Formats: sequence, structure tokens, C-alpha cells
Amino acid sequence: MRKKLFTSESVTEGHPDKLCDQISDAILDAAF
Repeated sequence: MRKKLFTSESVTEGHPDKLCDQISDAILDAAF
């Protein structure tokens, strides 16, 4: 659920899908 939230936020900023996937993964890694 959280990953989708971060991903949609990145998409609104205009980032490519692959990039926002990496960003959300990095955020999740940092959170855990």
C-alpha cells in the first residue's frame, strides 16, 4: 500500500516509472 502511495506521488512529479520504482524501494529500505 505504502509503495503505491510513494509511486503515485513520484508520478505526479513527472518521474519515469522505473525511477519512481527505485525511489519507492529506497524509501521502503530506509524505513525498514
